[in-house]
Amino acid sequence: MAPIDPHSFTDSTHPLATHVSLTLYVDFSTSTIHGSALVSLPNPHSGALSLDTRSLTIHSIRDPISLATIPYSLSPPDPIKGCHVTVSLSNHSSFLVLYSTSPSSSALQWLLPWQTFNKKYPFVYTQCQAIHARSVFPCQDTPAARVRYSCRINIPRQLSAVMSARHVERRPPLSQEAAALVCDSSLWCSEERVVEEFEMEQPIPPYLFAFAVGELGFREVGPRTRVYAEAVPGLLDDAAREFAGTEDMIRQGERLFGPYEWERFDLLVLPPSFPYGGMENPRMVFLTPTVIKGDASGAQVVAHELAHSWTGNLITNKTNDHFWLNEGFTTYAERRIVEAVQGEDRATLNIGIGWKGLNEEMERFKDKMEFTKLKTNQEGVDPDDVYSQVPYEKGFQFLWRIERQIGRPVFDEFLKKYIATFKFQSIDTQTFLDFLKANIPGIEKDIDLELWTEGTGIPPDAYEPVSNIYTKIVSLANEFKLGRMPREDEVADWQGQEWELYLENLPKSVETSQVLALDERYRLSESKDYEVKVAFLQMAISSKCRDKYGEVEKTLKEVGRMKYLRPLYTALVQGTGKEEEKILAERVFAEACDFYHPIAKGVVASIFAKHL
Repeated sequence: MAPIDPHSFTDSTHPLATHVSLTLYVDFSTSTIHGSALVSLPNPHSGALSLDTRSLTIHSIRDPISLATIPYSLSPPDPIKGCHVTVSLSNHSSFLVLYSTSPSSSALQWLLPWQTFNKKYPFVYTQCQAIHARSVFPCQDTPAARVRYSCRINIPRQLSAVMSARHVERRPPLSQEAAALVCDSSLWCSEERVVEEFEMEQPIPPYLFAFAVGELGFREVGPRTRVYAEAVPGLLDDAAREFAGTEDMIRQGERLFGPYEWERFDLLVLPPSFPYGGMENPRMVFLTPTVIKGDASGAQVVAHELAHSWTGNLITNKTNDHFWLNEGFTTYAERRIVEAVQGEDRATLNIGIGWKGLNEEMERFKDKMEFTKLKTNQEGVDPDDVYSQVPYEKGFQFLWRIERQIGRPVFDEFLKKYIATFKFQSIDTQTFLDFLKANIPGIEKDIDLELWTEGTGIPPDAYEPVSNIYTKIVSLANEFKLGRMPREDEVADWQGQEWELYLENLPKSVETSQVLALDERYRLSESKDYEVKVAFLQMAISSKCRDKYGEVEKTLKEVGRMKYLRPLYTALVQGTGKEEEKILAERVFAEACDFYHPIAKGVVASIFAKHL
């Protein structure tokens, strides 16, 4: 074995697949997918070939022309990586895997009608980052292995499918398509079913494979953008208003970073259980409904996912050890887009919130300082367990430091050249540093590149942002510590970001009476902006303001976004003398866990394992 990724069985001595053709039968009644994957290699190959799977049943592996069986072996499951499938090829340039997923697939969330907005039809969606594509189809599940794919997906007729790929057609099923599956042709060709076909012509890392199936509608919001969501007029209209400025952001992205290479930039608003703010699936970004705030500020999440179209999707980290190459660059690019579209003050607030978050992550990882590095060693570590703001915010700070050193015009030209040079490639930190030193001669004399990428903690030349509005908010937060609440005229024009920054800079624990007084005046526990609401509720828990625990419980039961689950559950169970809070956390999780995505469930379970 010569693995190329600590989270994959993919072997560096084996060829990497160039194309996967998927045929999927979505069975809502059993929460499973019966599938086949036709894996194509660049050249005929003899000998072993390694694939990643998790919670898949492999029925057989066959020669796609003769349908003769191809021998394979399956390892016992590794708790992080899943099962190692070793296929024994004999001069094969392609092979066909027949398989079924499991209801416990870590990438798939199957929602019953009552868990959706419309309460009428079921819904299923994928979340494949970081290493969950292997639970949807057998693959070389490492970002080092970029692959094109096509997919035909058989679904109930009253539903529709979207995918991170170009939509080809919606048509009746064909009987010959079922031959390559373990499901019966009468099921495949039922009058109650329809096939949707998709094609992804650009090579992507497997974690960017994505689809969703449900009762979907859409609104046009720009020449390259539709907003999809469940077919609820109010939801679709709210989403269309929130993201009306998307085309302007795409144009600013192109001005800053070069051509948009993915043709379309559509958005899908998922049910509330979606575990992330957004997922940058190419052509079809997935979003939590919590980004619909009613003031267009949710567009900042869209700006982040859009920025991934260049940094992450076009150039990708080779393994999760180099995750900052995706997220640090994208956080930098997002803030440049926000600055261009919404102004410098908005971008500075964004940086300030990130700065506070980065400092908090240093506290979180004080016993695991390895994960405060940009270039990490994640051997034997589940990437979901160490997911944090460090690659985003420390990565941003590193790039911002380079920009300050060489000036923005020079850095902008460097960025464009970097993207053009490495597009559709997966690279590591050393490749970036070599390119930086070659194109900005002497940069290593001015900036300690090794300290930034391999050192722990926050380097001394990182930078807290400075602006009038930032300074004013932080000083108001400092005054709260002395017992002064902000006056209404001081906060009259505040939006969610201003309140978020204010709350983030308050002490973690204050007098219960202060919490109640602040909420009585500004109704923060009822905010429609979850960033504000959750920051306030964290403070309420830390201050043992039990009057607000009902709102904590309601919040934990109505959203599945890990950005909110992680701090609220942690605040409830962390520390001594919190028996009442721990009992509350366990009860709420028992009642809400069926609503959470499998990834989110695992994260909450790991918080409990650490603190209970």
